Amino acid sequence: MHETDETMPRQQCVEDVRRMARRTALLYHYFVTTLVDNLGKEQAEALTSETIKRYGEHIGKDVRERADAAGVPNAPENFGKHDDLPSVGWEGGVFDTEQGPRSRVTYCPLAATWQELGSEDWGRLYCHVDQAKYRAFNSRAVLVHTKNVLDGDPFCEFDLQLEDELGAE
Repeated sequence: MHETDETMPRQQCVEDVRRMARRTALLYHYFVTTLVDNLGKEQAEALTSETIKRYGEHIGKDVRERADAAGVPNAPENFGKHDDLPSVGWEGGVFDTEQGPRSRVTYCPLAATWQELGSEDWGRLYCHVDQAKYRAFNSRAVLVHTKNVLDGDPFCEFDLQLEDELGAE
């Protein structure tokens, strides 16, 4: 802990959040590698997938409860109004694409750490948290990572639709 000032410069907030995200990514990496070392890759992957799904469901339900309390409909586009991530540390926004507006993340401190560790595959498994949290927020939500830096893309891109709207274009 540092100073007890009531305000901090934005860049210090960004750096603090990124340090915490790095610690989270490191913890995840070492949990997974410990599982692999002790149980083998197949069992480690199954347990990690289940854990990420449960974790995402917890986040999505929490966000939905906050949205419900604020009287905001649980339409997928409202997820961000009660988001689960800090407002600093990540970079990106909503961009117009040929397919319509898409959310993009141009910098993710978690992914940067997994790339540094050579743990892209396991980090990519962690990214499934996004599908689970949106689905728990709204049971008709379908989120697809159309691009992901851990797959070698220049940024992460997300396509969010409702089940009954898929293929309606």
